Amino acid sequence: MLEKEFRNEDPSGKIIAFMLLIVSLIGGGPFAVKLGLQGFPPLKMALFRCILGVIAVGGIGLYYGMSMRMRFEELRRLLLIAALYTLHTITLNIGTQFTTAARSTIFFSLYPLFTVLFGHFYLPNDRLSVTKILEILTAFGGVFLVLMPNLQGLSTGYLIGDLIVTLGACLLGLRITLTKVFVQDIYPHRLLVWLLALNIPCFYILSHIFEREQSVEWTLASTTGLIYQGWIVTGFCFLGLTWTLRKYKASKLVVFSFLMPISGVLFSYLFLGDELTLGVLAGTGLVAIGIYLVNRQP
Repeated sequence: MLEKEFRNEDPSGKIIAFMLLIVSLIGGGPFAVKLGLQGFPPLKMALFRCILGVIAVGGIGLYYGMSMRMRFEELRRLLLIAALYTLHTITLNIGTQFTTAARSTIFFSLYPLFTVLFGHFYLPNDRLSVTKILEILTAFGGVFLVLMPNLQGLSTGYLIGDLIVTLGACLLGLRITLTKVFVQDIYPHRLLVWLLALNIPCFYILSHIFEREQSVEWTLASTTGLIYQGWIVTGFCFLGLTWTLRKYKASKLVVFSFLMPISGVLFSYLFLGDELTLGVLAGTGLVAIGIYLVNRQP
């Protein structure tokens, strides 16, 4: 019954404030990854995140009486989406190892723009206009500002990590688009539970092969980063987004996603001491503006 209760109301001030909180917390995802990497190898961290996510999302779904049973005809589509989840998680975790949390936030925040780009090819009612292209180029101008010292040969230390994280954002954008194409009929709680559950054996095997000699250090910082990823982002933020989008107009909520790069860079500066260069600040601003323009109402 709960799965069918969709409305389309205008959000109140309290709902907008709640949405701002959720988007800001999601923006801290790459910061939490960097924090978790202080004690966890990338694949092991992904494994534990999936386990925590299944506990949070699956547990609450079952509490509210939602069916978590996967239908046989859904398996092939879920495997495709789960494979993309594996790839974008691996690239985010590994890429963040080789760059700063602030830079990782900027590049990973590009995923809404990649979603728009892929939507042009996969979604018939989501075609790019000249205006949309210019708005997307605004955000990628921010990326260019951040990368400019690397491209000029002044600093190449973070370039590999930046590019890997950008690939992760591209894969996440593709996953979101294909989710709309192939599995939009699956209720979000059940979809996420199975995406996470299907990835648990995958990350376990990959970790056993590639990280057998690497130990886990359960420090306060690494554990906090892991819990933030598994319960704050995957649990609280996902459930909060699902609840608000079921009741309120999505067009008036997604526009707040421009806060993601801003909050993530701020977290990285306050808690990890990341350097905020002029290029990073200007790049963050342009990416945020680009995301806002792409998601605003026409």
